Amino acid sequence: MLLAGKTAVISGAAGARGIGFATAKTFAAQGARVAILDLDGAGAAKAAAELGKEHLGVACNVTDKADCERAVSEVLKSFGQVDILINNAGITQPVKVWDISPQDWDRIQDVNLRGVLYLSQALMPHMQARKAGSIACMSSVSAQRGGGILGGAHYSAAKAGVLGLAKAMARELGPDGIRVNCVTPGLIVTDINIGKIAPEKEKEILAGIPLNRLGRPQDVANIFLFLASDLSAYTTGAVIDVNGGMHIH
Repeated sequence: MLLAGKTAVISGAAGARGIGFATAKTFAAQGARVAILDLDGAGAAKAAAELGKEHLGVACNVTDKADCERAVSEVLKSFGQVDILINNAGITQPVKVWDISPQDWDRIQDVNLRGVLYLSQALMPHMQARKAGSIACMSSVSAQRGGGILGGAHYSAAKAGVLGLAKAMARELGPDGIRVNCVTPGLIVTDINIGKIAPEKEKEILAGIPLNRLGRPQDVANIFLFLASDLSAYTTGAVIDVNGGMHIH
């Protein structure tokens, strides 16, 4: 098993049909103990229970630095160590650039970008002390191609910020043995977008995907598994596309 003896923290993983939970199930199947962090604490506990009694569900608001530190402290108390962090928590909003309000901007930036910083900061001292760790961050093809699917410009901006933040973290944390990478999914069918894509829009999207299908959460979970495992031991600062060829560059 690729993650035998490892422990992982995955944010935004309570949703049964989301990328986070698919990743949690994949990690558990590969031998890891998993802590699911989610704004929905009851949902996190339920999701962790589905994985098995050795796993943990913790309420966490990633936009609150103190709450990230509390949640990480709770995980470390239970697990003793954390080897892997998957910064998966995120939200989107399908609005045009001229309709983005200050409140919209702050909300999208806070969850998608600030949350990556705060949760990473909460785990950095532990990983630095152990001289080991893998951090993987959820960006999006929207950051690379300037939206054009479902999320607004503020979503594209936040996800582009994740790319820059992760690369800078990779440079700074590399000497401590900590790897930091990004995943940029295309359109993945999850609860965020199920039923929200008109048939004609889906046909248009598929026409631009060489593999001729929408993505599944497991497609992304498999890449997170690669980045979390020793298979990627010499990979840091990388951006891995998971979009079926939607964005070939």
